[in-house]
Amino acid sequence: MDYQRVFAQAIERLHAEGRYRVFIDILRNKGAFPNARCFAGHNGPKPITVWCSNDYLAMGQHPAVIAAMEEALHDVGAGSGGTRNIGGNTHYHVELEGELADLHGKEAALLFTSGYVSNEATLSTIAKILPGCIIFSDALNHASMIAGIRNSGCEKHVFRHNDVAHLEELLAAAPADAPKLIAFESVYSMDGDVAPIAEICDLADRYNALTYLDEVHAVGMYGARGGGISERDAVAHRLTIIEGTLGKAVGVMGGYIAADRNIVDVIRSYAPGFIFTTSLSPVLVAGALASVKHLKASSEEREAQQAAAAKLKGIFAEANLPTLPSTTHIVPLMIGDPVKAKRISDILLAEYGAYVQPINFPTVPRGTERLRFTPGPAHTEEMMRELADALVEIWDRLEMRLAA
Repeated sequence: MDYQRVFAQAIERLHAEGRYRVFIDILRNKGAFPNARCFAGHNGPKPITVWCSNDYLAMGQHPAVIAAMEEALHDVGAGSGGTRNIGGNTHYHVELEGELADLHGKEAALLFTSGYVSNEATLSTIAKILPGCIIFSDALNHASMIAGIRNSGCEKHVFRHNDVAHLEELLAAAPADAPKLIAFESVYSMDGDVAPIAEICDLADRYNALTYLDEVHAVGMYGARGGGISERDAVAHRLTIIEGTLGKAVGVMGGYIAADRNIVDVIRSYAPGFIFTTSLSPVLVAGALASVKHLKASSEEREAQQAAAAKLKGIFAEANLPTLPSTTHIVPLMIGDPVKAKRISDILLAEYGAYVQPINFPTVPRGTERLRFTPGPAHTEEMMRELADALVEIWDRLEMRLAA
């Protein structure tokens, strides 16, 4: 076996399909986001504007968050010291879990090192605890949810995206006495659409199913206190488990679940992804704690971000750029070809100082490649119009058709 040849061919396949991913070499400018410095392809840093960050509200730049992290660093040091079971549990962890449980109106919460880990560990564990469990999964669920469901080894049925009628067909066909879990997201981050949470909860009640809602792209963004779509729509109390992240709107790092005490205790006690992982640094937890507390009390960032998203959608529409209809803060610009998506991204960065990554398979289905814009509170109308003008010029240069 020529191992190096196999590895090289695997990478070459990605290049041939136009979906080889390149990491950008940048540094953000503290206190001036979305301004950043790019080090790729030239000597020294070049000023750029970031358009694709998941730090939706720029809370990673917020003075209260940075001050909390600095205070924790000088108070307790850098690392946690181990797993939560051995040496990695701190008062910061306990306090943040209390804030997150309160945010979602649940009895308890549990921190993980990332949103991916919280999904994989929780879904795989809870299904193993329930003998004969059947999981019903939305067709567009995140890869981490799919991994957790697969690793559970349980029976799985995939329902068409946001299709409540199809979900009911599948639930009705399942054995009435079998444990059931419906897993879905609130905001689907690639299309920017929203799940019919209340209708899914109605079905869960009717068929005696548990519900698992991934709120990672909605926590901090929606609801009076940033509890997500489930808070905005006043349905959080109807959901069995709410999962979220600390790495997007909260602006730091980590993931979590919120549920009743028994469920949280089961995951804490049985999930290998929790038990055997070094816990989050108290520095990160302190920053997330400050961010969650701030966003519970302040709607200023949410309102400014929503206004920016609406403004960019309007400007793109005026320019006849082919945006996918979105009712959320996500602004997807459809390309439909991985090579062109990469080419447009490269031109934007090299010639216009605008950074947005192409989104290709497997993140989205082949033929739906796109650029995904996430304007934040500090993106100005001038920035948006310059971006739209650049895109129109590139569309013309590449002989692509604008929307009618």
